[in-house]
Amino acid sequence: MRVAVVSMDTVTTRDAPAVRRTRRVATGLDARGHDVHWLCAQWWGGEIRQFEQDDIAYHAVTERPAAARFRSKLPFALRRVDPDIVHAVSVPPGHATTAKTTAAMLRVPVVLDWWERDPDRGSDRRYRKAATRADRVVAPSETVRTAVREHGASGVNVRVIPESIDIDLVRSADADDRFDVVWGRDLDGDANVGEFLLALAELRDRDWRAAVVGDGPARDDAERMAADLRIDDRVRFLGDLDAAEFVPVLKGSHVFAQTATYEPFATGLLWALACGCVGIVEYQAGSSAHELVEGLDRGRLVTSPQELADEIVACGDLPQWETNDGFAGFGHDEVLSEWVDWYEDAIDDHGWF
Repeated sequence: MRVAVVSMDTVTTRDAPAVRRTRRVATGLDARGHDVHWLCAQWWGGEIRQFEQDDIAYHAVTERPAAARFRSKLPFALRRVDPDIVHAVSVPPGHATTAKTTAAMLRVPVVLDWWERDPDRGSDRRYRKAATRADRVVAPSETVRTAVREHGASGVNVRVIPESIDIDLVRSADADDRFDVVWGRDLDGDANVGEFLLALAELRDRDWRAAVVGDGPARDDAERMAADLRIDDRVRFLGDLDAAEFVPVLKGSHVFAQTATYEPFATGLLWALACGCVGIVEYQAGSSAHELVEGLDRGRLVTSPQELADEIVACGDLPQWETNDGFAGFGHDEVLSEWVDWYEDAIDDHGWF
């Protein structure tokens, strides 16, 4: 299958969860023998317009990220690639709409990967147009699927395909037992890590050790808050960890707390649950994290720091696990198969051409 990925951004120009997801899918498709072409803004040096890395062909539609110019040049790049299917990201939304117009002339379907709606990079009208014109839409969670349908996408054309993790790493890694409770996510404006710290402060008289994994602009405030609450001697801020460093911490811990106010998919929580942690999620309207723990024996939903503290204590009665095979279906290979199935479904529907 010849796949054209339409994403002006790459992890070099915009390292964000949605872009990392696109790269993971593209890399997995290539590993399965598919021919992957990423149409993007140029991120490499020199005059060449096409650059290959890890067997993925990157095509420079523009010399730098520039939404309007990228959109004007995209049809020519798509025609040159001549794909069997187009995988377009939802941000900026105008690129997905342009990709659909060109794909219709090429008689190939467009699968729209909708991670989020970023209002700073497109109007509501453009997001609605992208959602309704795509042949198929992928959302990472039911929460996001609902948002896409609210933008006009047909329910039958939207499929939830979650994030994926390295199950082999989960099974093979050793456990780092320095911590009892872990919180992990980018420390940005949506992190809401203060709720976690307040919960820990309620447990000052108990014996525990906690880790905060992640980095970002909210880290300094979080460290100051931990000091103000007089728990900084028992909370370690570990910064960003790659998967090989993160998994041992999770396997040695008992509880993972999720408090973020915005989360299209709670990837850190997924890693933790697969590593046997008890997942405690503070419900937030803008987060899909609750979906991973609803109905789960080793999952809890709370609505306040006090409830979070209470559940940390209550979950101490649950046995310590280092893996949870109930999450094996979130492995990279298993989730990639869902992508391929959805591509093939879209292509089959275009068979009448």
